[in-house]
Amino acid sequence: MIEFYTWTTPNGRKVSILLEELGVEYTAHAVDIGKGEQHEPDFLKIAPNNRIPAIVDTETGITMMETGAIMLYLAEKHKKFMPEGAARWQAIEWLMWQMGGLGPMLGQVHHFVKYNKGKSDYAEERYATEGQRLYRVLNTQLEGKDYIAGDGKGEYSITDMACWPWVSRFEWQEIDLAAYPNVKDWYLRIAERPAVQRGYHVPKYVNDIPMP
Repeated sequence: MIEFYTWTTPNGRKVSILLEELGVEYTAHAVDIGKGEQHEPDFLKIAPNNRIPAIVDTETGITMMETGAIMLYLAEKHKKFMPEGAARWQAIEWLMWQMGGLGPMLGQVHHFVKYNKGKSDYAEERYATEGQRLYRVLNTQLEGKDYIAGDGKGEYSITDMACWPWVSRFEWQEIDLAAYPNVKDWYLRIAERPAVQRGYHVPKYVNDIPMP
């Protein structure tokens, strides 16, 4: 059993989608970051960095924070959603790209472009420009491929699950997915998956999955 502590953010949805894809038993515990529940002492015992999501694996006793580590752990444990051979390292490479670039930079776009528009022209331009650059990078990687990592058409993996929830906020980022056709096709392909549709609404329904 996985005890899953999360909220309705791209980082939370990365792991909830993986849990649904794996079909493993888990219990979702809502940690309302708007109310500061991520700072509660009981949660800090699980996630010292006071960020969601976090998990406790009751089968192994392992407690984990940080989405990349959680996703690698679950994929390795269940031997699913990770390519083999050289493609495995490509999946890890692009997972690190998401954690170090796509997620943090789009998070700044949300902060300055959606929530604080007009407060800093410099910040808006800086992060919007970087967000667009990252979309171009992803669009290039997806040229001729269905999924981010792997040979040929690629192989659906935790890398796709990690990137997709951030792209699902394209409206917040003022991104027109039509300008990135490979990303758009990939986004719609993944949005059709039943596990993605279920995982998007953990721990609660907020809105329908955005469609371009």
